[in-house]
Amino acid sequence: MALPDTGPGRGWLLRLVIAFSFAQGAVSMARPAVSYRALALGADARAVGVIAGVYALLPLFAAVPLGRRTDHGRCAPLLPAGVALIAAGCALSGTAGSLAAVAAWSGVMGLGHLCFVIGAQSIVARQSGPAEQDRNFGHFTIGASFGQLVGPVAAGFLVSEQSGRMGPTSATALLVAAAVAGVSVTSLWRIEHRTGRRGRTPGEAAAARVPVHRILRTRGVPAGIFTSLAVLSATDILTAYLPVIGEHRGIAPATIGVLLSLRAAATIACRLVMTPMIRLVGRTALLAGSCLLAALLCGSIAVPLPVPVLAGVLAALGFCLGVGQPLSMTTVVQAAPAGSRSTALALRLTGNRLGQVAAPAGAGLLAGIAGTAAPFVTLGLLLLVSAAAAARPGGPAPPPPAPDADPGPQREPAGRTAPGPGREAASRGEPRPGSAGSDRTV
Repeated sequence: MALPDTGPGRGWLLRLVIAFSFAQGAVSMARPAVSYRALALGADARAVGVIAGVYALLPLFAAVPLGRRTDHGRCAPLLPAGVALIAAGCALSGTAGSLAAVAAWSGVMGLGHLCFVIGAQSIVARQSGPAEQDRNFGHFTIGASFGQLVGPVAAGFLVSEQSGRMGPTSATALLVAAAVAGVSVTSLWRIEHRTGRRGRTPGEAAAARVPVHRILRTRGVPAGIFTSLAVLSATDILTAYLPVIGEHRGIAPATIGVLLSLRAAATIACRLVMTPMIRLVGRTALLAGSCLLAALLCGSIAVPLPVPVLAGVLAALGFCLGVGQPLSMTTVVQAAPAGSRSTALALRLTGNRLGQVAAPAGAGLLAGIAGTAAPFVTLGLLLLVSAAAAARPGGPAPPPPAPDADPGPQREPAGRTAPGPGREAASRGEPRPGSAGSDRTV
């Protein structure tokens, strides 16, 4: 297996973080703007949940094929393709005149985000050594957090809550988001190194064809996928449903934008100190503990808190949610079979998108039945389950095979053909005398 290509310096990582900041900033600006656009077109809480779910519908089916393609070739071409789809989805959502059109173009935006993220995560996995992965994935996700910090604030200030103004101002916010996405292309140069690349050996080529079901059964992969799903579902519903909470509780869109950005700022702070926290408490304890605390904080949003208290809750929640994504990436990459890391990351993203389809749609249903606070209680329960999965990610390790009693292979005497004790022992499932390694199973 080829060693990871760490390349000359880490300039590629800085450029990737900058590009991801603009791409994620555009998406984070567009998501609440899409919700406000839908509200202006007459959507209720249930319809907002369905539209938020459609954002993840196309990526749900495209993630694994894109991951397979990336395992067999270059990652970098996915980045500009993703930017183009994000920009198109944002712009066309802003000009859409019906809820169905808003939902469809939101799905295109989600597909673009998926393309960009699969390509970018695969580059980080491919060009980072095992000891660098926690740090590099943490720094990479700072780009996402920075975009999530700036995007909602920009959307909040562009969207007006005045009667009759929410429709045109939300359209303006979506067109601005499309322009922001386009800026990310300026940093997409010399991201992927070609030095040190070589053809696959037959063993690596076979590993790249590992079936999906085998990857999903690999120890550590399911826990990493589920933790990522829960954390991203919490972030996604916060972004999509905090505007609905704000409307019901009389909180202005600009204030909601600041609250969402406060959560993102806390996530950035978390990822800046990720490495010291891992050294202090260990990866498993950090991941499980952060999910547990996030569950309690998520449930507290269901209570009608004053805005300053809600700000504190969201800041603490953002810090806790900042742990899950980078550590789940590292967990999945290190657990995946050789040559299938991009596919494993794509499966993780498929889990994310499944959560993004089911969680907002379920949230919309719960909001329609039990009120707008109900989705946050459900998220708290989901994060509790993810804390349990993170605490025991792979189950007990299989016991090592018993050592052979024989010092080494021994040759049978020539010409020995008659049945003897060895063949009788073999018929009983016992090791043959004089055959080293015969008590191992493959």
